[in-house]
Amino acid sequence: VEHLRLDILRAVRSVCTRWLADQADDLTQIAISRILDRLRSTEGAFELSPGYLYRTAYSVVIDEIRRRRRLQEISLEAGVPIQSDERTPERQAFSREVHDAIRKCLARLAAPRRRAVTLHLMGHSVDEISAVLECRYKQAENLVYRGLSDLRACLEKRGVKR
Repeated sequence: VEHLRLDILRAVRSVCTRWLADQADDLTQIAISRILDRLRSTEGAFELSPGYLYRTAYSVVIDEIRRRRRLQEISLEAGVPIQSDERTPERQAFSREVHDAIRKCLARLAAPRRRAVTLHLMGHSVDEISAVLECRYKQAENLVYRGLSDLRACLEKRGVKR
């Protein structure tokens, strides 16, 4: 298993982008679990070729990039300006008011819409939401769309605007 881990780590590092390099060990673990799942499902009746290890590492890295884009994570590279993280009392009070308004507005949504919007705000795709809520894709899409519309309307009534 250690030999397999080293081979996969090399494969992950060869396809990993610079801004994901610090996640190589985590991505290696994901790749190992995929390979072990494949071995279990085929009862060991398939060959672990170097090409298969590389393709698995590549797909794990691509999945992580897609996940981060979906969550809209942005890496901080040199030369990229960042916002001031200054914690003024006014800013803290405003953040608290917005947070409370969002919580109250979410609580007023119908339960299915509230669950769908909460999952959406957590970064889940509509496919994932439909799986979690055990409903059709179109129904999940409508719950998110209508729930966000209700949330925006409620926030505007409370004086919170974009």
